[in-house]
Amino acid sequence: MSWSRREVLKLSAALAAGGPMERMRTRPIPRTGDQLPVVGMGTYRTFDVGDSEDARRPLREVLRRLFDGGGRVIDSSPMYGRAEQVVGELLDPSQRPFLATKVWASGREEGIAQMRRSMRLMAPRADRPFDLMQIHNLVDWRTHLPTLRAWKEAGTIRYWGITHYTESAFGEMEAIVRTEKPDFVQLPYSVGAREAEKRLLPACAEHGVAVLVERPFEAGSLFRDVLKRPLPAWAAE
Repeated sequence: MSWSRREVLKLSAALAAGGPMERMRTRPIPRTGDQLPVVGMGTYRTFDVGDSEDARRPLREVLRRLFDGGGRVIDSSPMYGRAEQVVGELLDPSQRPFLATKVWASGREEGIAQMRRSMRLMAPRADRPFDLMQIHNLVDWRTHLPTLRAWKEAGTIRYWGITHYTESAFGEMEAIVRTEKPDFVQLPYSVGAREAEKRLLPACAEHGVAVLVERPFEAGSLFRDVLKRPLPAWAAE
């Protein structure tokens, strides 16, 4: 039996409309097997707002939709202005988020102080270890690494990781993956930015390192590019 593209699309739409709503797909964290939803939320710029209800009302709705859709991962950084504080003030602990933030400081003591402040801001009512602490853009990573390992061993954090937003750092990140075995790596990856496929993603797969993808839609530019194009005739219906 031969199926046209139109027939496949119509059948898929009918099945989706008629069946029960599926929860968001999950993937296991390699180190533990714990499942995480595949879609998370960043807070850069969008959550750096003041105290007014006009500024915060849309963010409450964003969080509601995230959790209603099955999401849990929320990523922030002290580099993002007031974002950590706003997340902590708007979250309901009963939602059981998976919270991730970063250390963006030089020096051991400064790093420890910054991380403790970030954890207090994002999880002021937490009764469990902080989920994920990452070294932001590899800043002084050799200094922070012993602290993160000790905190994980002590149960202060559950996981530690590294991040960078530029492809020029992929070589160093790959070396860290192979020698230090972080729990997570955060990196830029999309259909328009595929450099990570060459060596960094394979290294993460080989060593059981979870991957957080940043800018998967190129800050929305992929959507804007598609909106400029008409639907093909076979999909218009």
